[in-house]
Amino acid sequence: MLKLKHSDILSDGTHAHLTRAILLPRRPKTLHTQDYFQILWVQNGRVRHHLPDGRRDLHDGDMVFVRPGDKHALQGRGEAPMIVALSIDPAVVRKIGKRHPSLAGHMFWSDAATPPVYARDSVQLAAINQAALLLEQSTRDLLATEAFLAPILASLRPHHSLPQEAPDWLLSACAAARDPRIFQDGAAGFVRTTGRSHAHVSRSMRQWLGQSPSDYVNTQRMSLAAARLTGSEDTLSEIAEEIGIPNLSHFHKVFRAAHGMTPQKYRKAHQRDVLQPT
Repeated sequence: MLKLKHSDILSDGTHAHLTRAILLPRRPKTLHTQDYFQILWVQNGRVRHHLPDGRRDLHDGDMVFVRPGDKHALQGRGEAPMIVALSIDPAVVRKIGKRHPSLAGHMFWSDAATPPVYARDSVQLAAINQAALLLEQSTRDLLATEAFLAPILASLRPHHSLPQEAPDWLLSACAAARDPRIFQDGAAGFVRTTGRSHAHVSRSMRQWLGQSPSDYVNTQRMSLAAARLTGSEDTLSEIAEEIGIPNLSHFHKVFRAAHGMTPQKYRKAHQRDVLQPT
């Protein structure tokens, strides 16, 4: 298996390297690993992410946090599938994690078996691309690299921070619940990641977060739905199916409760042209 090294990518004095690529449609021959951290996001089109346990399709705005040792490969799907990838000096990420304990269990610090994926809408993606352009034009030193990372990491931290006394299994389950493969099955999928009974998980969620497993899962579902509405041309049926609520009437009801308007009105109000870097 091919292993990529940061010493071959980062020149002396730089802590990050930005790459843009149009992916080929052919299936990769093998997975690869690397000894550095990497953020990659889908700038345009659809990308197939090959992993040891299968494959997953990524769409516009999907952001993947690849950790050293993660095994994966990418394949283009459809027309002009483009990704942007930021390779980061591993020492930078480790220092950030030590300074900010609240990041534990999330993004680069997740203990998930595969690279964590987060959805960004078109407005968020435009801001990330603008920041990437500034980083690319800089010396890419430690300060510039951290300045790029900080807003992304802060925005992706869970809104519901668990107290220090909360059980580790609950922290891990909440981190895992951001993955559509988990929340597609609703509260049952969330509970399954804990290895505990539904009643025990419900009591713990009420105690530490003040909400039920269904409430928590629906928050993750509606966050992804909002991102898809503004960052893709997927139909409402396709989005509802992806998040695990194929009943359109129920999808409308839950979305309106979360965002204060129907999915159609939300898309019309928030959809913007995605910034395409040159």
